[in-house]
Amino acid sequence: MMNETKKIMGENIRVTATCVRIPVTGGHSESINIEFEKKCSPEEVREVLRSAPGIVVQDDPKNNVYPMPLSAFEKDEVFVGRIRKDETVKSGINLWIVADNVRKGAATNAVQIMEALALGK
Repeated sequence: MMNETKKIMGENIRVTATCVRIPVTGGHSESINIEFEKKCSPEEVREVLRSAPGIVVQDDPKNNVYPMPLSAFEKDEVFVGRIRKDETVKSGINLWIVADNVRKGAATNAVQIMEALALGK
């Protein structure tokens, strides 16, 4: 995962990965820590993600609403939740991300990349 991210985003990106292997029908779950150049709040991150195409924000832990592999199974969207400050760095955010790795991680991504290239995005 770390090497794949560097291939896509460039060698300058620093990535730490935590992989959890549990039996699920389909999908990947990732715990992500992001450090920004400037401080941003979890609310700002939620707002940006809500407006991003293909992203579904499920972020209400008080009511047990957060992404689960079952909710992503056989769907093209990426589900994001548990958005909170990362207290270990000055301007960091933690996220929990779930997606169907066959649909989004492979076939759908290839189609979306080709569409973006065809449209000049």
